[in-house]
Amino acid sequence: MATFVLIHGAGDVGWYWHLVTAELRARGHDTVAPDLPCSDDAAGLPEYVDTVVDAIGDRTDLVVVGQSLGGFTAPLVCDRVAVDLLVLVAPMIPAPGEAPTDYWTATRYGDEARDQYDDTIDLFYQDVPPELAAEALRRAPGQSTTRMAEPSPMLAWPDVPTRVLSCRDDRLLPTGYLRRVARDRLGITPDEMDGGHTPALSRPHDLANRLDAYAAEPSLLHR
Repeated sequence: MATFVLIHGAGDVGWYWHLVTAELRARGHDTVAPDLPCSDDAAGLPEYVDTVVDAIGDRTDLVVVGQSLGGFTAPLVCDRVAVDLLVLVAPMIPAPGEAPTDYWTATRYGDEARDQYDDTIDLFYQDVPPELAAEALRRAPGQSTTRMAEPSPMLAWPDVPTRVLSCRDDRLLPTGYLRRVARDRLGITPDEMDGGHTPALSRPHDLANRLDAYAAEPSLLHR
């Protein structure tokens, strides 16, 4: 069985993964879903990575999963601990040395034809049950941008098997955009699943099935 290291996105907490955690543990896996210090003005990507590595402790058989902005933290974790698989879900996919604040310009996000959503629910949680979306907003500590202009310390993409999972109804990172970025930066064509930007809340069973299947791939079982 695997240990899934679940890294949340911007301004969020590890609670985001609680439904997926329950699903994965029911399948016999271990999980780690730390709260990143994302509201702390003194914290940047190095501190995010420290938080994740500390939470992992001496666990092994690691599958690191990064959601959204967690895509910046996840590959850095792979440089610090031995990881069997890296999975990026509805992610930002950083280039070496790229600052999070530079990502949108560098990936030509403004060139994408997409609908505009000013409401947080409509953009991030349109397919999440209303009471669950309200709880997510209540728990969200907010995202400090003080150090988000610092270049990522990543020198190269880690030498770890990588999967990218796109959500077909994602209003923040549409499938066409994410497909282009994944191919340009990683040479990977993303897998796709139904759902919006926060599938751990809207489709936890489906997402857990995907993660479980990734961890069971023969190339990983025989590493």
